[in-house]
Amino acid sequence: MTTALTPELRDLGAEIRQHAVNCDLDFFEVIFELLDYDELNMIAAYGGFPTRYPHWRFGMDFRELSKSYTYGLSKIYELVINNDPCYAYLMKCNNLVDQKLVMAHVYGHSDFFKRNMWYSRTNRKMMDEIANHGTRIRRYMERYGYETVENFLDCCLSLENLIDYHSPFIVRRRPSSEEDRETQREMQPTRLKAKSYMDSYINPPEFLEQERERIQSKLEEMKKFPEEPEKDVLFFLMENASLERWQRDVLSIVREEAYYFAPQGMTKIMNEGWASYWHSKIMTEMAATASEIVDYADHHSATMGSSPGNLNPYKVGIELFRDIEERWNRGKFGSEWEECTDASAKFCWDKQANKGRDKIFEVRTIYNDVTFIDEFLTPEFVDEHQLFTYEYNKQQQSYVIASREFQEVKQKLLFSLSNFGQPYIRVEDGNYQNQGELYLSHRFEGVPLRHDHARATLENIFAVWQRPVHLDTIVEKRRKVMSYNGSRHEEKVVK
Repeated sequence: MTTALTPELRDLGAEIRQHAVNCDLDFFEVIFELLDYDELNMIAAYGGFPTRYPHWRFGMDFRELSKSYTYGLSKIYELVINNDPCYAYLMKCNNLVDQKLVMAHVYGHSDFFKRNMWYSRTNRKMMDEIANHGTRIRRYMERYGYETVENFLDCCLSLENLIDYHSPFIVRRRPSSEEDRETQREMQPTRLKAKSYMDSYINPPEFLEQERERIQSKLEEMKKFPEEPEKDVLFFLMENASLERWQRDVLSIVREEAYYFAPQGMTKIMNEGWASYWHSKIMTEMAATASEIVDYADHHSATMGSSPGNLNPYKVGIELFRDIEERWNRGKFGSEWEECTDASAKFCWDKQANKGRDKIFEVRTIYNDVTFIDEFLTPEFVDEHQLFTYEYNKQQQSYVIASREFQEVKQKLLFSLSNFGQPYIRVEDGNYQNQGELYLSHRFEGVPLRHDHARATLENIFAVWQRPVHLDTIVEKRRKVMSYNGSRHEEKVVK
């Protein structure tokens, strides 16, 4: 498979790179590779890593991508990997205008990968690490059987979202404090006062040892397991489940890759918006010739287009970055702006602050999608871009606009982004009823769990934990505990 760029594309790449440098972008060096659509779909199905471990879901993703491309429903213009150096894949059949656009877009992504703090804890040599993961899993398949390893891998992959996305930046598990150590010292066996020659009779060593074991047993009973609710369910299973060595390693691989991909989900709007902002700036002001600008505008507008019921992260991201730049250039921030109640004065507001470029670079560095939307989405932005919430109307048997109110639009958007719109599940007790059973809780936020998904999740956690599993949740406005013991499901109402 030849992936080297043509001389013409190499020259274009050098030109676009210089434009990115001139725009003050700080990126990992980018290695471009040229692929046909089948090769690009294959790599995309593997999440951008061609040396990943074998699994049937990658084949399903490849089939879906291939059919979508064949029927003209979608097309992958670029694929870029958070790595140092950064790998990016171009499609051979794209014309030169598209290749320019894609290269500019890639440099925007590479800058975001390098400078955004939410990527700072990711492995910058993940291309090598994932190849290592693939090698280890293939060895396990050869040693223990393909079907055995794949079945366990299925269970682990179905649980890959049960991690604590913020744990790389928060100390969740602290070492025992001085207070804990003091408590342990206070609970040592009591020694009676005695002269040295009588000590072995007054304080028999055998008795003291028995007392020490009894107190230690009591301490263990008092100690909660885990001491605090554990959001990283995969970590708890990896540390405490009765697994064979190869199973623990497979689970750690799935967890490591889940944490690597997590920032991409946490910054989808910002990342695509930032890359789109810079490809737009580079193409319209620096790279596109007069004969190319119409083709560029046509392809750019297709990328920014929205479809009913879907939020386009490219469009929302680029428009919010442009809005922030315009507001900080005109001084539309701070107490004076916030306290102004004159609509006409706000409309004509221009303090010539010219801080827009510095502000968007600052935003790119420290925010993720949730904080980005929470901080910078404004009523004016919602009105200008005609954002609204919608719901299903049973009488009309169709979806209708529910509200255009700013707060409702903002809350709906933030809710869909928090935890990627997935339920919050925590480990509450790893020794439930003192029988080694696992007790989980669901933080109910108004949206009930899908019953079939909840049951399937319990089954897969059981396959890893190998003891009965319970889930505390809300079903039809009543608190229930869903349980699975390896052979049947049960549900009990908690009063």
